[in-house]
Amino acid sequence: MIVFFQHLLLIMLTLFPAIMPSAALGADGRDTLFREDFENLDNWKPFFFPKIKKHSTYTIETNDKDHILKAESSGSASAVVYKNSFNIYEHPRVTWRWKIGNVYTKGDARTKEGDDYPIRVYIMFEYEPEHAGAFEKLQYGVARSIYGEYPPHSSLSYVWANKDDPDRFLKSPYTDRAMMVLLEKGRQKAGTWQEVEINVLEDYQQAFGEKPPARARIAVMNDSDNTGESAVSYMDYIEVFK
Repeated sequence: MIVFFQHLLLIMLTLFPAIMPSAALGADGRDTLFREDFENLDNWKPFFFPKIKKHSTYTIETNDKDHILKAESSGSASAVVYKNSFNIYEHPRVTWRWKIGNVYTKGDARTKEGDDYPIRVYIMFEYEPEHAGAFEKLQYGVARSIYGEYPPHSSLSYVWANKDDPDRFLKSPYTDRAMMVLLEKGRQKAGTWQEVEINVLEDYQQAFGEKPPARARIAVMNDSDNTGESAVSYMDYIEVFK
């Protein structure tokens, strides 16, 4: 449980207000809760892992009228977390456009030593005390007394994997409460923009075999603290919709 509280899922331990943006009908007619076009990072807050001293950097690049999130990592790890949580039963679908410069040579989704990715999008699900058993309540109560906030219940980590792999879902080498979803695999599409659309509810039920907690948050991360390598990646937009 120590790793559970101190590694990947600690992103949730930022003290953000759970203020929901208003849903809007997009130009394509779909019910969009929010769309982040990265004109700035006002809607995001950095998260630094307690035991990792070298941090990845997140900046905005402007190309003509376009704004793009640039994520750079060099033997480092940190994340940016969206300020607002959302109800994934009301808006279960997410789409984004991303690009990487390279994968990590030593990256391996099946080992702790290789658990680095040039880009990943976390969907992190909030712990619900009212649905927990006695032992789970005890565990989370201890964590809350230490950190001042409940750790997350679970997470889906959508990654650009470093190697080709026959599986789409892999359990994190650190905890069974974090499942990785291998959306892109290997270096073949590096240097090109790839558009992704996911259904979080469907993926969660396939990955965990159960329904998820209702509220979730989003984070973006480029990390290389385990492999010691370097990568630059980009995110054009992220949209949450129904």
